[in-house]
Amino acid sequence: MRRLDLTFAALLLPLDFLALLGAAVSAYALRFSPYFTGIRPIITEIPFSQYLASATGFALLWMLLFAMAGLYSIRQRRAWNMLGRVFVSCLAGIMLVIAIVFFSRALDTSRFVIAAVFGFAVVYVSLARLALRAFRRILFRARVGHEQIALVGSSRAALDIAMLYKQHPELGWTIVKQFKTWNDITKKELRELAAKHKIDTILLAEPELNRSDALDLIGLAEEHHLGFRYLADLFSATFTNVEMDTFGGVPVISVKRTRLDGWGRIFKRLFDIIAASLLLIFASPLIIISAIALWIEDGLPVFFMNERVGERGSLFRLMKLRSMWRRYSIGPQFKKQKAALEMEKELIKEKSIKEGPVYKIADDPRVTGVGRFIRRWSIDELPQFMNVLKGDMSLVGPRPHQPREVANYLPHHRRVLAIKPGITGLAQISGRSDLDFEDEVRLDAWYIENWSPALDLYILLKTPMAVFNKKGAY
Repeated sequence: MRRLDLTFAALLLPLDFLALLGAAVSAYALRFSPYFTGIRPIITEIPFSQYLASATGFALLWMLLFAMAGLYSIRQRRAWNMLGRVFVSCLAGIMLVIAIVFFSRALDTSRFVIAAVFGFAVVYVSLARLALRAFRRILFRARVGHEQIALVGSSRAALDIAMLYKQHPELGWTIVKQFKTWNDITKKELRELAAKHKIDTILLAEPELNRSDALDLIGLAEEHHLGFRYLADLFSATFTNVEMDTFGGVPVISVKRTRLDGWGRIFKRLFDIIAASLLLIFASPLIIISAIALWIEDGLPVFFMNERVGERGSLFRLMKLRSMWRRYSIGPQFKKQKAALEMEKELIKEKSIKEGPVYKIADDPRVTGVGRFIRRWSIDELPQFMNVLKGDMSLVGPRPHQPREVANYLPHHRRVLAIKPGITGLAQISGRSDLDFEDEVRLDAWYIENWSPALDLYILLKTPMAVFNKKGAY
């Protein structure tokens, strides 16, 4: 745990207290200002000292509600998550104030002051916390308070995380040294770094490291009082959502497939229908313009219907704007399918940039000029909103793959078929086409286990950034 995180968590207490008191004083000053007293005269005079004493008690009570909402957690929350919790906590706080006023029969209390306190509290607490976060970010960018990490691993994930921490110092981690493998030399160097207090934490980024070596590494971290982190392997990413029951006195752990059961599933479907309808309306002009451009370039059809595997292995027709020349396109609506399939097999052998059951052809010569543009900006995927409305897909979920790709899945890969595929997803915003298939499955498995409405909203908001950054677009 970084000391800076503890310091900033402790600063939240006096900061919130001052913000809440400031909200109460601002509401009082506003109500008793000449402007408002001219509009509505004061009926009951409230001495400021008495008001401030009451405001102090309520501020402490509100801070208790903040604590119950997790606003004093050491773990840094995302800004939108924090702001939402502040709003809900302040709303709960003002409801509590109203209840106390009602039951204490202090019915002459100014309703304007109560409403103003709520508004000022939301604004002041939010601004104070955002300012503190900005200051923390500035310190991290200056590499002040960083957690010093020794990285062990040579996997793609290890390289990605090393690059991430190097390019984004505001995250608060510095890779002091990266070790490709775990051996006696690595162990010796880690001991030396620990003895010189050059590292705070060991990060294991090699999910396939054997159990004995992993335990040896954990033992070294314990011996030198170092923090230990590790990237979750597929097994741990898959089974994070469990319940324990007792049958005849014997504890049995049940693995839950997904949180998308019951009301979660109902909420997600309603959200999909409403959001997809609105997005389809807004995207319609762009779809029509792109369709006309494709028609002028290479004739009809301009839509590409491709068979994909959906939830629980069900098949559906995915709708996209055609981005390839018609003579090379594969589907029942196109001619010369045998020749097109043979050409695709050759291109997969020569130009596929992904390993495993899923292929991705770089610099595909079958793509038209217009097709290359709409692929680059993901415009070709906009008709998939129709698939969402039909119920074949969701706005957020794993990538939908073709039956011939799914046929080559390993058993643990089929975990991603537990829910509806999505237009975007955690894997898409984490690398689009650049991710290895195993990393893609790991991210999708984590999403399935940890789904929440807030997570869906976060992924949807991050998707345009992934598109604009051009990462993984082919």
